[in-house]
Amino acid sequence: MKSIYIIVLLMILSACSKDFLEEKPLGQLTSDNFFLNEEHAIQSVNATYEMLRDFRIHVFAYIALTDIISDDADKGSTPSDGAPVLVADEFTLDPGSLIIDDSWQGYYRGVKRANWVIARVPDIDMDPDLRARIVGEAKFLRAYFYFKMVRWWGGIPLVLEPLDREDIKIPRASVDEVYSAIISDLTDAANVLPLKSQYAASDLGRVTKGAAQGLLAKVYLTRHEFDKTVEMAMAVINSNEYSLASNYANIFRKEGENGPESVFEVQAKPSLIGGWCQYNQVQSIRPSKGWGFNRPSDDLVRAYEPGDPRREATVLYVGEVVPDGSYIVPDNPEMFNERYNQKAWVPDSERAGGGGSNQGGGNIRILRYADVILMAAEALNEMGQSEQARQYVNMIRDRARGALPPQILKPIETTNQSELRELIWKERRVELGMEQHRWFDLLRTGRAAEVMQAQGKNFIPGKHELLPIPQSEIDLSAGSVTQNPGY
Repeated sequence: MKSIYIIVLLMILSACSKDFLEEKPLGQLTSDNFFLNEEHAIQSVNATYEMLRDFRIHVFAYIALTDIISDDADKGSTPSDGAPVLVADEFTLDPGSLIIDDSWQGYYRGVKRANWVIARVPDIDMDPDLRARIVGEAKFLRAYFYFKMVRWWGGIPLVLEPLDREDIKIPRASVDEVYSAIISDLTDAANVLPLKSQYAASDLGRVTKGAAQGLLAKVYLTRHEFDKTVEMAMAVINSNEYSLASNYANIFRKEGENGPESVFEVQAKPSLIGGWCQYNQVQSIRPSKGWGFNRPSDDLVRAYEPGDPRREATVLYVGEVVPDGSYIVPDNPEMFNERYNQKAWVPDSERAGGGGSNQGGGNIRILRYADVILMAAEALNEMGQSEQARQYVNMIRDRARGALPPQILKPIETTNQSELRELIWKERRVELGMEQHRWFDLLRTGRAAEVMQAQGKNFIPGKHELLPIPQSEIDLSAGSVTQNPGY
C-alpha cells in the first residue's frame, strides 16, 4: 500500500457526465498536462468526492471504528467471519491491524486529492465564482478527512500541499495544529460555498454553506467551544434551508435521499460503471443481500423508550416485512444475526447486480439537520441557556412521536443543567443510532471508558481513546512518526 510519504506525481482522475458522480475514466494525467481549464478543475474536485465512496473511507473499517467499536453495535456475521473487524469489537487493535492501515491510507489518499485541487485550481483561468466554489468544496472535504483522523489518532502528520519529493518524513502535528487547519478550511469553505437552494439540480450532493457551518459546529462541540458551536449551529437553523422530515423512517429509504433534513450525504447509486458503494452491502442481511456486519447491540435496543418508533426504523429483525414488502425468511441456516441495521437496508432495485451485489446504491447520511439541532441544544445547555436547549431537544422528540399518543416520548420538562445534559446525550444516541456518531460522542464527552467497561469491554483508559498508528507508517517515516501511548 502507498504511504503518504511516497510522492505520487500521477493522479488518476475521473471525468464526469451531467451527473457529477457518474465517473468515466480519463486515464493517468500528469501535473503538467492537467489543471489547465475549467473542465479539469471540475474533474479534480469530483475525483476528491469519489473518495467518499471508497472502501477504505466509508465501508468496512469505517463501520468497525465508529459503530462496532462502540456500545451501539457488535461485529455480527458468523462467529468466525471478519477477524479484522473483531479487533475493534474486542479492543485488541494493534499497529498491524488491517482496518487501521486501511483507514489511514484511505483518508490520506482523500487528503492528497483535495490538496491538488486547493493548490492548482486557483491558477486556472476560469469563471472566478466557480473557481472559488471548487476550492471551497475541496477545503470542506480535506477538513472532513482530517476531522475523522484527528479524533481517531490524535496528532497526525499534517499535509496541506502536494508532496514534491519522495524522502519527506513528516512528524506528527499537535492536536491543536490539526484542529486549527480544520477550522481554517471549514471557515474558508463556509465563506464561499452556495446555500443548498442555490445549487442547480445537476449539482445535487455537492457540499454547501450549511454543510460547512454544520461540520464547524461539530468541530467546536468536540473542542468544547460551546459559544462557537451555538453560532455555527444557529447559522444553519436560521438559514431556513433545512427542516425536520415529517417521517423519521423515510429519511433512510430511497425516497428520503437528499431530503429536507439532509445537510450532507455521500451520493451513491446502483451502477456497474461507477457511483456505487459497499456501505450497505457490508451491513445488509447475510447471506442473501450482504455480509451481515454491524449488528445493533442489546444495549442500543434497550436505550429506546417504550413505543419510540425510532427503534423500529433503526433495528431490522429477522422475520420482519421490510419497506419494499418483502419478507426476511427466518429459517435460513446461514442467517446468524437476529437483527441488522435497518438504516443501511436498501431494496434489491438499488443493487446493480441483484442480491448482495457490491455495485449498490443507497446514500450515506453524514450530517442531518436533527444532529445540528441537538448540537445546538447541548451547547446551549452547557452555556446555561437550558430552557432554549430543552425546546430544541423536544423538537426532535416531537418529530419522532409524530401522530402517536402523547404518552409516547413525553416532552422533557427539566431545565436542570446536569439532568438535561444526560437527556440530550441519550437523545443523540437514539436519534442518531447506527449512523456512526456514537463513538465520537463518547470520546468528546469523556465517557468512553465508563461506558465501554460497563459493557464488559477490554477498554484501557489512557490507551483506547486513540487508535494505534499503523506500524508501516512509523517504519516508512524512519521514526519521525511516533506511536500512541500503550501500543
